[in-house]
Amino acid sequence: MLTIFGSVAIDTIRTPARIIKNMLGGAATYAAISASFFQRPGLIAVVGHDFPKKYQHTLDKFVDSKGIVHADGRTFRYDGSYDQTLSLRKTNKTELNVLKDFKPIVPEEYRKSEFVYLANNDPAQNTKIIKEFDRVKFSMCDTIDFWISTKRNDVIKMMGVVDSVVINDEEARLLTKTHNLIKAAKKIMEWGTRLVIIKKGEHGSLLFYDDVVFPSPAFSLENIVDPTGAGDSFAGGMIGYLANKNSTKMPVIKEAVAYGNVMGSFAVEKYGIAGLVNLSKPRIQSRFNHYKKIVHF
Repeated sequence: MLTIFGSVAIDTIRTPARIIKNMLGGAATYAAISASFFQRPGLIAVVGHDFPKKYQHTLDKFVDSKGIVHADGRTFRYDGSYDQTLSLRKTNKTELNVLKDFKPIVPEEYRKSEFVYLANNDPAQNTKIIKEFDRVKFSMCDTIDFWISTKRNDVIKMMGVVDSVVINDEEARLLTKTHNLIKAAKKIMEWGTRLVIIKKGEHGSLLFYDDVVFPSPAFSLENIVDPTGAGDSFAGGMIGYLANKNSTKMPVIKEAVAYGNVMGSFAVEKYGIAGLVNLSKPRIQSRFNHYKKIVHF
């Protein structure tokens, strides 16, 4: 079984072409929907009284939602703006709301999960919740600049209790205080994790393990409209594939990274989660096969 823990949000995203207000977002949302095409995950998250029923119905379609708590208060809200190139995003506002005092409980049915993804969330909470699972075979975490800036020590502790860290290049530099990504990955591995995947947006990703670097290019796209959730979709696709194969062997991990890149490419083609919710398994497989031909020589 696969369990995903993290934020479900109501987002406002501003791109040069369009402003989308009050759309369903959050790291765990993108990751869970992406993972669901490989294995239906359990989702642990909190939402407020203002969370629209249509968004709950969307989540119910893709995930087991026993772990979603409806709390008294407003749902976590995020407001961000992209530059003309869609490669730089500025955070305008982060309102934790019900997420601030959320004390997650792992439902009994989820405790046997062998695959666990700790999506962007309070790192201290992530470190605590991973201990509630009985037999984790593979765990992975992500983080963002907000937590690195406000709870850096907790982020470092979190990275020491998981098997793999997924982080984007700018956040890796910010966290490790080095500009060289190889040095950054080595430093993160020194904190206790076995694998580090550094996401490089339109340039794909780098997988680090032992002394090996495995580069994986992004799927080339002509039209990108909204990069929001691309990294979370990558991570969800990756761990969803691993859970489906029930394997953590290195060849399978490399395949999972490739599937992660494919899922991220679908996410950026539409606004919000629209690029994921209308997907089909044959479309994913077709793009994966095409991706395989591109990277093979």
